Amino acid sequence: MNTHLSVFALSAIIIASIGIAPAFGQIADSIVVTTDKPSYEDGETILVTGEVRELLSGYPVSLRVIAPNGNLVSVAQIDVGSDKKFSAELTAGGALMRSEGAYTIAVLYGTESRTAETTFTFGGSTVTPGGGTKIKVEGTDFMVSYKITGGKLVSITPDVDAHSLTIAITASQDGSLEITLPRALIDAKMGDQDDTFFVLVDGEEVDFEETTTSTDRTLTIQFPAGAEEIEIIGTFVVPEFGTIAVMILAVAIISIIAVSAKSRLSIMPRY
Repeated sequence: MNTHLSVFALSAIIIASIGIAPAFGQIADSIVVTTDKPSYEDGETILVTGEVRELLSGYPVSLRVIAPNGNLVSVAQIDVGSDKKFSAELTAGGALMRSEGAYTIAVLYGTESRTAETTFTFGGSTVTPGGGTKIKVEGTDFMVSYKITGGKLVSITPDVDAHSLTIAITASQDGSLEITLPRALIDAKMGDQDDTFFVLVDGEEVDFEETTTSTDRTLTIQFPAGAEEIEIIGTFVVPEFGTIAVMILAVAIISIIAVSAKSRLSIMPRY
């Protein structure tokens, strides 16, 4: 009798275990999500992919991107394919994704028990509230507009002697820089006619595309992964504050000397 009871109890435990295990597994693996890279620079494409354990008819995957400070950056509804997989493309940067730090992608499929999260880091953006990305040219009052993919624009420095702008970048992959340059900042002229800029990427001359207006020249420059510097050479570049200050100081000194000399002459006795 005891033997029969033991067999019955053991069978009941095995059946219960079989019934419970898949339920826990189903909740844990109900949905997964990931990104194609752990970090992104301004303008890069974020590829989000994922998979669900079972299809729910009529339910899309709800996706939210959350900033480091907890603010909601983006919301999307993504359809799930017959293969139980889903994907979406997002752009790093923009008016709501400006701060550097860790961002969270949260997905939900049907019910709160089917959720998952992943994170990525963003290098930061200089998007202005009015739209467009701008950066200040060091040593000047100029702000220039630009768009960059595949990397990040770090700084722009004028070189008066070389009639050029040196643009420091970090390039995580092949990309392009579209930059609008005011003619008052830098220009290339031959007489009254526009001349061609020379553009160097890490010291090597490259081709580029250009559109012009009476006030600006917009260049689109391709660069390879790992590039660090783009130099745009023209026939004129605005002096830096340091150069202007030296010029003003020189004029002031000359004026003081002239005034002092005139004063000395005026107080000398006449015979």
